Amino acid sequence: MKVFNSEQIRNIGVGGHSGSGKTSLVETMLFAMGETTRIGATEQGNTISDYNEDEIERQVSINTSILHGEWKQTKLNMIDTPGFSDFYGDVVSGMRAADFMMIVVSAADGVQVGTERVRQMADRYHLPRFYVINKLDRENVDFDSVYKELRDRFGKKLAIAQFPAESGPNFTTVIDVIKQKAYKYAHDKSGKVTEEAVPGNLQAQVDKIRNELIETVAESDDALLETYFEAGELTEAQLLEGFKNAINRQMIVPVVGTSATANVGVHSLMDFVVDYMPDPTRRPAIEHDGATRAPSDSEPLSALVFKTVSEAHVGELSLVKVFSGILKSGDEVYNPDSSKSERIGQIFLLNGKNKKNIDQLHAGDIGALVKLKSTHTGNTLCQKGKEFELPSIEFPEPLISVAVVAKAKGDEDKIGSGLHTLHEEDPTFLVRYDGELKQTIASGQGELHLDIIFKRLKQRFHVEVDTEKPNIPFRETIRKKAEAQGKFKKQTGGRGQYGDAHLRIEPLPRGEGFEFSDEITGGVIPGKFIPAVEKGAIETCEKGVLAGFPVVDIKVAVFYGSYHNVDSSEMAFKVASSMALKKAFMDASPILLEPIYTLQVKVPEDYMGDVMGDISSRRGKISGMDADGRFQVINAKVPLAELYKYSNTLRSMTQGQGIFHIEFSHYEEVPGDVAQKIIEEAKKAKEEE
Repeated sequence: MKVFNSEQIRNIGVGGHSGSGKTSLVETMLFAMGETTRIGATEQGNTISDYNEDEIERQVSINTSILHGEWKQTKLNMIDTPGFSDFYGDVVSGMRAADFMMIVVSAADGVQVGTERVRQMADRYHLPRFYVINKLDRENVDFDSVYKELRDRFGKKLAIAQFPAESGPNFTTVIDVIKQKAYKYAHDKSGKVTEEAVPGNLQAQVDKIRNELIETVAESDDALLETYFEAGELTEAQLLEGFKNAINRQMIVPVVGTSATANVGVHSLMDFVVDYMPDPTRRPAIEHDGATRAPSDSEPLSALVFKTVSEAHVGELSLVKVFSGILKSGDEVYNPDSSKSERIGQIFLLNGKNKKNIDQLHAGDIGALVKLKSTHTGNTLCQKGKEFELPSIEFPEPLISVAVVAKAKGDEDKIGSGLHTLHEEDPTFLVRYDGELKQTIASGQGELHLDIIFKRLKQRFHVEVDTEKPNIPFRETIRKKAEAQGKFKKQTGGRGQYGDAHLRIEPLPRGEGFEFSDEITGGVIPGKFIPAVEKGAIETCEKGVLAGFPVVDIKVAVFYGSYHNVDSSEMAFKVASSMALKKAFMDASPILLEPIYTLQVKVPEDYMGDVMGDISSRRGKISGMDADGRFQVINAKVPLAELYKYSNTLRSMTQGQGIFHIEFSHYEEVPGDVAQKIIEEAKKAKEEE
């Protein structure tokens, strides 16, 4: 098996909106590199990348796939990430293995929400990138208008590197601006290409674009700019090196054009990647906790497990990017996250589910490891004695939660273990038992994400769950002051029980919690019983008074009482305190509070009215809107109780064009009619217990 050094590797993160043609483009690249003998189609479920049965069934990418091939003595590693928003966590983890992004845009649809998200994530990781305007063989598409939209949205750094001689069904020829050549592709999807001179009618356009590119390259570097001013031009060598440096420093973002399904422009795109996009050694050294690792074989080992997948007959595969050093089969490596050592067994190169054995991975390369015992997604593998922990992967917060219940009694432990394993493979899936809600809560990026998780649970762990709406963590509080006496007197045969406490309660500002004050004078309640009074109040607040929800934002003062020399006890004063608090609470205008979440929705302008109407129907309050190109960002505050399954609603309302983000904001009073229903339901549930 051929081993590639770091300079011969290109790690391409493939991202974009769902349906832009990412998987088709990668499939055609594999065909061009001889890794497959036919070009599969997503609709037929026979692509190398989308091999999982869920992906075949739904015709969308669900998992990040690792693929590779050789082009011009260079290894191209392709990290094909999903475009569907439910699997955005895979985009985040896949980007950590990429050295640059290839952002695919459909010529038929232009810039979409998914295009924006990938671009923002590339910004966050400071990744060089280029755009591929794909599907240029479609009817009524126009490269120039999509390029203009990209430039309007993402700035003047964008520059055309390759463009179609003609868009639409006659798209067969790509013009390379830097090489000043035309590449004509065969009609039979074979990818056969002929190099030709630029057609005369396009020469002026090529000259104009090339001159603009030269100026942009010159402006990206002070020394080049000086040369350009003095000589009035750049040499070919200065242009090429300056172009590469400017891309790597994100000073230039090139744009090329293709049709993946017609196999036009794909060879030119791969030439472009090899010639101009950065190899791993051109990326900056990684700094963490005062130490650094440069992307070089001569540095100590540091490698990141950026994804874990489980495969039948193989077990867990840990997808790994080597950032520095060389990872060899048989090595003993150290995991600083688990503080345990691991023995490296087989190392695979992947093309979807197809595997090839390899003995070692050089700095910058990507592969898969098997049977790691204590290593999970986001963990670092390094050289023992030269420990170095790579920055962890920051996954997106969950957007949807459901309560899970075992379908069969006695399966709870197996379900817990299975869900925990699935979380280790996919950290965007979270599971926890909520003691307050008395439910096991599963959270993820959307309903399809959770459906896939529960399907895997059934297939791999042979247990099933039902899902239900999670209980809402309501709170109880008061609007005004009130006082009450609680007297607990019990006489049985022997020693009796006696406790008498007068409490005053008053509301605190929202978010202040619980406060207790001892205002006893003259010893009417001995000091030794005051902690019992406080404990009685705290326990009553925890259990709730109105409907069984915790009481918050309340100040409790004990100001009077009485005791008995013999019969008084801590237990008696605890009960007396509880009795007094319950009475006073009901006299203090009790109310229910509900969690309010900040909801931010980004949608194309066409759907704005529908989305706003839906938010209002959920008792939401719209706080503002911001225009963002052809998108609108709607900001609102919405009760959590009204957000159940919101992702499905948004998707169907916007035909998959809307994305949203939620986070907790504050607690707010529940409207009276809604509160009454909640109180009645809570009482009924208590009676049924």
